[in-house]
Amino acid sequence: MPELRRILCPVDFSEFSMRAYQHALSVASHYDAKLFVQHVVELWRYPYADFASAELYDQFFRTLCKKGEEEVQRFVKTCAHNEVRIESVVQEGMAPDNILTFAKAQSVDLIVMGMHGRRGFDRLMLGSVTERVMRNAPCPVLTVNKPSYDVIGSDQRPSPVHLNRILFCTDFSEHSQRALDHAISLTAEYDAELTLLHVLEHAPDPVKIQDAVATAIKQLDGLIPAEADKVRAGRTKTTVRIGKPYEQIIQLAMEAPMDLVIMAVRGRGALDLAVFGSTTYRVMQFGPCPVLAVRV
Repeated sequence: MPELRRILCPVDFSEFSMRAYQHALSVASHYDAKLFVQHVVELWRYPYADFASAELYDQFFRTLCKKGEEEVQRFVKTCAHNEVRIESVVQEGMAPDNILTFAKAQSVDLIVMGMHGRRGFDRLMLGSVTERVMRNAPCPVLTVNKPSYDVIGSDQRPSPVHLNRILFCTDFSEHSQRALDHAISLTAEYDAELTLLHVLEHAPDPVKIQDAVATAIKQLDGLIPAEADKVRAGRTKTTVRIGKPYEQIIQLAMEAPMDLVIMAVRGRGALDLAVFGSTTYRVMQFGPCPVLAVRV
């Protein structure tokens, strides 16, 4: 089973960052992990500073960094958790590069970050920090777009996130095994209900549909290893659907409703090669709950 000992949560102080931070706190608490909260000061966002003198430029830079450090401290305190070890980090540079460099240097086991709710792949792919981190992260990435129904309280100091229903999606390939390990681990930690889903993308001949579904169900039933007693003894479901994978995953996630979807992403270039067709990416962008993408 995967061990989550070091978790990184990059923040830009938006509502998306707050949602991601709440999830990062929850996971860190369950796994007794250290949580890094990182903010990157991006000077390129202030082009007018290039016209200032060297002295004024240095002063402006120091002011931005000091402001960033103060904002991080306020941000962390808005949803403090006494049981979690938190280290705040403020850096200067390009957000994606700094996040990836820090994650590798600190041997981070999980990155949790907000995904801004833009619509249209062209707009998202041309500037999303989340997307660029996803393509190159050395560890799984949990993206948080919307709060998952009632898992987050609505008052000013939200209650800790709790994952009640987890959806694991598989195509039965060897690539899915690592993602399954995370699904089993999180299910056990949160004492959650786990649903195993396989989507038959190309519907077989009507006469053979029943056999195809029965075969898939049998494969799903055999996925949970015997040693995962806590998961086997809990609430585990299997389901097979027919259609476009991303549509069926999103539909099921909304029907349940699910608190987390877990999927495998194949290879470093998977999102590059399938910008307009990646099942994982579509579920991340249009799905109703956070998505844990485990790259293999």
